[in-house]
Amino acid sequence: MSDKTIIHIIDDDAAMRDSLTFLLDVNGYAAKAWEAADDFLKDAAARTSSCIISDIRMPGMNGIELVRKLRSGGSGCPVILITGHGDVALAVEAMKAGASDFIEKPFDDAALLDAIRIALEARPATTAEGSARLEAEARLAELSPRERDVLRGLVAGKINKVIAHELGISPRTVEVYRANLMAKTGARSMSELMRIALAAGL
Repeated sequence: MSDKTIIHIIDDDAAMRDSLTFLLDVNGYAAKAWEAADDFLKDAAARTSSCIISDIRMPGMNGIELVRKLRSGGSGCPVILITGHGDVALAVEAMKAGASDFIEKPFDDAALLDAIRIALEARPATTAEGSARLEAEARLAELSPRERDVLRGLVAGKINKVIAHELGISPRTVEVYRANLMAKTGARSMSELMRIALAAGL
């Protein structure tokens, strides 16, 4: 692991900052922790980030606002958002803002490390939007029309019950379609599924 791989942690919870700093340190990353997004943005080191892990709900600027601020400033640095209050609508909002992943607390250490690895590996491809779209479309190619309908509902931030009502099917059937979506696209998380759908322009 290169010592130049700097991971910035932004979380108003001191215990979470300490826990994440330790986890990253023992796995070979250089970690720097911040209590607030505003403090992070004021530091020149923010521009040299390899990856950012930020809580969503914080006093002052929240995690989604941070992503939007970075993207509007031209930063392509991957941002992994974490929250203890996750839901589909919030995940969709985070992904549309430009977050690279969305992880709910409590999370498994391996899941976070995997998300960091994927985010870092994906950085060179961020400028190749055309190829990213083609890859995303290929991963959606095997979906049935009804599965695409369910996916569109998820991208719109709708819960299973609402999707079921609109499509005239049961919530249990929506759950089956959601499982099919994960299996057919190879997505390992809801945030990854949202990223694939948004990249494909669904």
